[in-house]
Amino acid sequence: MVDVGASTLQVVIEICATSAFALSGLIAGARKKLDAFGVFVVTGAAAFGGGTLRDVLLDRRPFFWVDHANWIWLMLFLCMLAMLFMRNKHIQLTERAILIPDALGLGLYAALGTQIALQQQLPVIVCTLMGVMTAVFGGVLRDIFCNEIPKAFSDYQPYAVIAFLGGLLVLLLNQFNLATWICIFIPASLMTLLRILAIYFEWRLPGWKIESN
Repeated sequence: MVDVGASTLQVVIEICATSAFALSGLIAGARKKLDAFGVFVVTGAAAFGGGTLRDVLLDRRPFFWVDHANWIWLMLFLCMLAMLFMRNKHIQLTERAILIPDALGLGLYAALGTQIALQQQLPVIVCTLMGVMTAVFGGVLRDIFCNEIPKAFSDYQPYAVIAFLGGLLVLLLNQFNLATWICIFIPASLMTLLRILAIYFEWRLPGWKIESN
């Protein structure tokens, strides 16, 4: 059973991760020049997609965004406010602007998803994959809704790999009976840092060598 302190910590982390992915979705929708409804849908998909998939697979109810419905109203308000601000200021949104909040969301969601699965005493590989899906699925939905091949599948930069390794670190730290916040924040910080380094130093995973006829 999860103690009250751990539950509160998980809610705070979920809010931070949701906010980070919401920002990435907001920027992505604005770059595609979607209307207000389109931006809201892309923002919501990025923010809640990964956590919802995790909760469906783990049979957790209610979903985070159902249990904290006020965050949906806040996200709607921020979407409208951001669109007005960016339109008036004529801000140039580059693709790289999406990557920083995405990296933060990756670290937080991967660590949290792994920790939640671990609390249900699932096998190591399942816990790790839950963390990966929590971290990746929101960004995948964001890119699909923006009519792009998901970057997690196509840019050859370490993304899901970082989430997988970070999930394993979460499990390792739990073996030492460390405090929950340590088991989450250390891996989350390392994953965020590695993703940012991968972006700026353009680290690449090996690609396919296919000869076209």
